[in-house]
Amino acid sequence: MDAMHFDMEKIRGLRKYVTVSHSNFSFHINFFLMLEAINLSKKYSGHNALSNLKLTVGQGEVFCLLGANGAGKTTTINLFMNFIQPSSGHVKVNGLDASAQPQDTKKHLAYIPENLSLYGNLTGLENLQFFAGLGGEKPDKSSAENLLQSVGLQSDAVHKRVSQYSKGMRQKVGIAIAKAKQADNLLLDEPTSGLDPQASNDFAQLLQEMRQNNVAILMATHDLFRAKESGTHIGIMKAGKLIHSLDSDEITLTELEHLYLETMKSESHAEVNH
Repeated sequence: MDAMHFDMEKIRGLRKYVTVSHSNFSFHINFFLMLEAINLSKKYSGHNALSNLKLTVGQGEVFCLLGANGAGKTTTINLFMNFIQPSSGHVKVNGLDASAQPQDTKKHLAYIPENLSLYGNLTGLENLQFFAGLGGEKPDKSSAENLLQSVGLQSDAVHKRVSQYSKGMRQKVGIAIAKAKQADNLLLDEPTSGLDPQASNDFAQLLQEMRQNNVAILMATHDLFRAKESGTHIGIMKAGKLIHSLDSDEITLTELEHLYLETMKSESHAEVNH
């Protein structure tokens, strides 16, 4: 039997499709682009919070944005969530324009901020049912209990008030809400900030599970180790610009740390380097 030939095509550094060739046939396997920033900019009173960002995240990919405070990471997340409007450029979610179709795009998005706002007087179970219900996917009690336990929340914590939870436990409820919503895309803004090493590792494992289910993940973080370990792609931002964009398997953690520190020290803010 003749061997098949696999040829990977790329678009803006991310996989779009694989061409599978055989002596008798050829076909494409699609890798859908889920999140796109197209020449995206945001200005506040003349200040460029974000400048001409070009970024794509495909199914099953984890794009980690690194940068100091004020680099533009949170602004990028907020634009994808349609919390703010772009000064120019476009945000697309599953091919839909976020500004033109905000309600439609939000159906495909789940969001976990640095400090997740849950109702402290409600249990983890009740919070999950409430917030999942807002998205139209309220699970019954048994399903909600199983979902919370599947993200690592201990069974005796499921029925405790969230006011008694650690930050790591609250973030697990956030992941459960995102899974209940069955969103195609997950946006994360410093989700592991303040977590102890075990909780941070647990959170990373949950991200990998979602990635394996073809969820597209965009995460803003200060954590170089977590970006290297969890990300399929890494971007380094400075002063509102994406300075570097690379595949995580192209660079070691030591090299990433060196590149990050050199970028932070550099006075120049050149266009993106791949």
